[in-house]
Amino acid sequence: MAIISLSRIVAHWAAQQPSRTVLSHEGRDVSWAEFEARTNRLARAYQKLGVKQDDFVTISLPNGIEFFEACFATWKAGATPQPISARLPKLERDQIVEIGAPSLVVGVPGGEYPQTACVPQGFEPDTGLSDAPLPEVTAASYKAMTSGGSTGRPKLIVSKQPAAADPDVPMLEIPQQGCMLIPGPLYHNGPFLWAMTALFKGCTIVVTTRFDAEETLKLIEKHKADVIYTVPTMMRRIWSLPEEVRASYDLSSLKALWHLAAPCPAWLKECFIEWLGPEVVWELYGGTEGQGSTTIQGTDWLKHKGSVGKPVETCEMKIVDEDGKTLPPREVGEVFIRPLAGAGTTYRYIGADAKAIDGGWESLGDLGWMDEDGFLYLSDRLSDMVIVGGANIYPAEVEAAIEAYPGVRSSAVIGLPDEDMGARLHAVIDRPEGPVDDATMIAHLSERLVRYKIPKSFEYSAEAVRDDAGKVRRKALREARLAAS
Repeated sequence: MAIISLSRIVAHWAAQQPSRTVLSHEGRDVSWAEFEARTNRLARAYQKLGVKQDDFVTISLPNGIEFFEACFATWKAGATPQPISARLPKLERDQIVEIGAPSLVVGVPGGEYPQTACVPQGFEPDTGLSDAPLPEVTAASYKAMTSGGSTGRPKLIVSKQPAAADPDVPMLEIPQQGCMLIPGPLYHNGPFLWAMTALFKGCTIVVTTRFDAEETLKLIEKHKADVIYTVPTMMRRIWSLPEEVRASYDLSSLKALWHLAAPCPAWLKECFIEWLGPEVVWELYGGTEGQGSTTIQGTDWLKHKGSVGKPVETCEMKIVDEDGKTLPPREVGEVFIRPLAGAGTTYRYIGADAKAIDGGWESLGDLGWMDEDGFLYLSDRLSDMVIVGGANIYPAEVEAAIEAYPGVRSSAVIGLPDEDMGARLHAVIDRPEGPVDDATMIAHLSERLVRYKIPKSFEYSAEAVRDDAGKVRRKALREARLAAS
């Protein structure tokens, strides 16, 4: 099959399966024909609001059918969707709008940004607008995702892949016209990529507002899902269900359970392999930037326990020491990736610069090693980033919010182990005037941070947590608290 513009791909599948369900969310199903007509009308509404080819459209909507409608209306208008959390505090959203300069923000009250068109959640286009197909137009970039950034300010990761797809190209074990279950937040790159790739292939997408362990099993059985996207926190919560509950659902339709975004404990992975079969369990390691990735199926993982897989055929990887020297097998260093198509071919940043070395090699900030067979093993994060339930959290962003509270001189945010979420945030706060009531600090942070970025615990000190150079010794802080626990 030839490459199809995303402005025409819904029409392609609607012609073949008009009455089949394309989207299912909390009891509401939408057919391909209905989705095609609705997104045509919505695209015309976006164009009337000023959306032009290759503009960004910031989409601040929760998981649901409206999110998909906004993305496809954006593609049909020739623009690029730029999804963000619908629960972002206004301050953080303002920063993203500032650096992205979208022509439209979806999911906020009208007038929220005087210089930018805005439409609220639940926006319905004028029924007088045509729902007939629009002229084909293809945006230069099919997505622009947001990251918190190591500097504490957000950055955009703009894909250099045009808004087009070939449904016949094998990808992520997703069959054509199958069924995909997405229980993760669509503004994150993983759930967005899995959901949209499945939709491009003519699949039915079952999406949940938020993750619930037993509901996930119910939906797999009800819809006979072929593929599901998960993170280890979801897997852990499913495994915590009583065995009789897990065993009561028919999961035989499942061909691939993907987990990514955070390290998966070996014991948990082994449990899922034993439960679902090694052919079903898949893992991917990579970044939103798309320079490259590794994948591994459970069958290979059992032979290379702890590995995140071998580099895919579109990239190469190497392990490098602090001096930039390439290390031999089984020596730990920083993991560097290079796309075979060349450096800078997969993405561009807005608001940040890539960490690169000579030859076009880039790092995602991980330490690891490779075995003699080319399988990659991750050993630690090189950066300060903390992964909580599959979400990347940058301490600098949280610290900036803490330090906006009166009397706080400095702070350090670290990750401590958490059985459920993998890690939890702990804040060490330098405030000579003394502690602040937790509820007061949480209320202050809630105005500046999305909920999952707010630390779960706080401690106060009258001593500086940073040295004269402004550096924080996070490793020492973390080890001291682990030793005392």
